[in-house]
Amino acid sequence: MATDVPPRPSAPHPTGGPADAPAGGPEWGLIAVLGLLVVAALARTALADLLATPAIANWATVFVAIAVQALPFLALGVTVSGAIAAFVPPSVLARALPRRVALAVPVAALAGAALPGCECGSIPIARRLISRGVPASAALTFLLAAPAINPVVLVSTAVAFPGRPMMVAARFGGALLAAVAVGLIWAATGDDRLLARAWRPEPVGGGRLAVFAATARGDLLSAGGFLVIGAAAAATLQTAVPRSAVDAFAGTPVLAVLALAVLAVLLSICSEADAFVAASLRQFPPVAQVVFLVVGPMVDLKLVALQAGTFGRRFALRFAPLSLACAVAGGTLAGWWLV
Repeated sequence: MATDVPPRPSAPHPTGGPADAPAGGPEWGLIAVLGLLVVAALARTALADLLATPAIANWATVFVAIAVQALPFLALGVTVSGAIAAFVPPSVLARALPRRVALAVPVAALAGAALPGCECGSIPIARRLISRGVPASAALTFLLAAPAINPVVLVSTAVAFPGRPMMVAARFGGALLAAVAVGLIWAATGDDRLLARAWRPEPVGGGRLAVFAATARGDLLSAGGFLVIGAAAAATLQTAVPRSAVDAFAGTPVLAVLALAVLAVLLSICSEADAFVAASLRQFPPVAQVVFLVVGPMVDLKLVALQAGTFGRRFALRFAPLSLACAVAGGTLAGWWLV
């Protein structure tokens, strides 16, 4: 593995992205949202009758719960993203990290501990970091670490597991190990051309506040649509898959770990709340609970949808399996060693 941060395949211009990036166009996200609102208003009676069905009502409850959990933190993420675009010179972020990959990646992981947000908010921030010159491996490490080891998540884990501080330590250690592993593997083998969408042009002109507003609005409309798709997929699976199908694996350690890893992907629970779900899964061994806590903030259905919408489908198809494998390994190792 190279010792220095490798150059990106096509460095963005300070005020724009690759030459082939679109310069502008209709606000398709806003148009789609307004169209859905109109359809919902016209079909109000039919929707009310549909929601009277227990299965549909349960699906709607789960869908709304996931979306409501994620939206405040997504808003925080796009706000930070807009602030970076408007107020932080590109050279500042590029110089903030060590030049050596072996140092830049763990520093980026630890920097994630300072941002009290969830996984939805870290994606637009990571995209903005890449567009501002931060190496992709470091930005992706931050993307994975921020929602898993920030203070809010660690405090919620301590509350969910009273008198069991090693669960908090195992979650922190497993998530940090997994995030750093993904960053180093991406630095050695990843294709940064898959992140070309991160270098789309930033708004120019109109002052810093105008750039801030335009950037935040664009990121919110882009990421919000894919959050809805991911929440709908998670709600469908939660409604369709019976809990007994998961509980059947609790008695075998290896199957228990794999079962809770898959469950974390399917449930798509916000990282600030997932510790309480993990604590309720008492029939599973502690190692499997730790894996659930490490996997959830790094890989779930809404995250894969958000990553596909932000960076592209090809990136998500490569990055999600890598993140899942490292999260399962990191959570298992930390859980086996600490709990």
